[in-house]
Amino acid sequence: MQDGVFMSTNETIKRSSFFSQLDVRQYMMIFALIGIWIVFTIISRGTFLLPRNMTNLFRQSVFTGIMAIGMVNVILLGQVDLSVGSLAGLCGGILAILNVWHGMPSGVAIIITLGVGILLGLWNGWWFAYRNVPAFIVTMAGLLIFRGVLVGITDGITIGPLSPFFGVIGKQFIPPVVGIIIGFIAIVGFVFIQLKQRHGKVMHNLPVPPFWNTMIIIIAFSCIVILFVMMLNAYHGIPNPVILLILLLIIFNYVTNRTVFGRRIYAIGGNTMASRLSGIDIKKITLTVFMINGLMAAIAGIYLTARLDSASVNAGTNGELDAIAACVIGGASLMGGIGTVTGAIIGAVVMASIDNGMSLLNAPYFMQTIVKGLVLILAVWFDMSRKASEKR
Repeated sequence: MQDGVFMSTNETIKRSSFFSQLDVRQYMMIFALIGIWIVFTIISRGTFLLPRNMTNLFRQSVFTGIMAIGMVNVILLGQVDLSVGSLAGLCGGILAILNVWHGMPSGVAIIITLGVGILLGLWNGWWFAYRNVPAFIVTMAGLLIFRGVLVGITDGITIGPLSPFFGVIGKQFIPPVVGIIIGFIAIVGFVFIQLKQRHGKVMHNLPVPPFWNTMIIIIAFSCIVILFVMMLNAYHGIPNPVILLILLLIIFNYVTNRTVFGRRIYAIGGNTMASRLSGIDIKKITLTVFMINGLMAAIAGIYLTARLDSASVNAGTNGELDAIAACVIGGASLMGGIGTVTGAIIGAVVMASIDNGMSLLNAPYFMQTIVKGLVLILAVWFDMSRKASEKR
């Protein structure tokens, strides 16, 4: 009888494993994204899915996506950073001043700008972690300070054009052949990781989903990669900024999921008191997270300045709101401890899709902001409803 019960339980685990892996919180936005694309494709009579427009859409996602990578780590701690939009604008302004006004080599200007981003992230983190000033207040002050400094150092004027090198960062594409090679490597790497994880579960006597489960995931990922590469190659190839975003996604996905540092971020956000009692240096982790967030804002600022070939006092305005919205839409909880880098990127693509689609339809700007606000409310409502149902 016991054997029968064990077998029945094991079969239940196997049958439900596919659906347990497809966490509703993580995958609901993928289905929503597909739905958004279908709606805009129908309304625009196919224009939305043209290779040129999809290329623009993914390039639009880069700025918010880079900042969302940094922001999601802050949100995992149960905090928010309201200064990153102004910080990105300030870093872009510093880059332009160094390169245009002072004739500094592009590489040196980039390194200095990244350093400024890290230092200003350290500034925010120090006030919060070591002087106990609420992060909301510290970063709101940063929003005002950084924007004011930007206006002051640029005299309120637009600075440009930049050196031709920045066109490589912001506007150019990798050759289609290289895109195909990268796509092939991505598929092979994903298959290797999936099989390795499956083997690890077997070695440690953990529940293993049926092999068809793994094959469905591999096939789905492969189809997405192939369609992505084919779509962008049909125009000019994969934009360099998109490659940068993908690299940052891979790096920080590994950091948050596969390192002690990443696990401690989740632990602090999940239960600060328990983390402190377990010996985690909360102040040090918090300071590091804000430094990383400053670095991501600097990278975003460099990209935006390179794409526009100039820096202006309005650059990055409301960028922090888009980054926070992208994280929440992607499944992050503002209470801390829940969220993923991948989800934040999906949220950024959702935001960019709404902007892009409504621009194609010539919708006024105020309508775009209203729709994005409603999407954010619905995403949070869905997450809260799901949590409430789980507690019942």
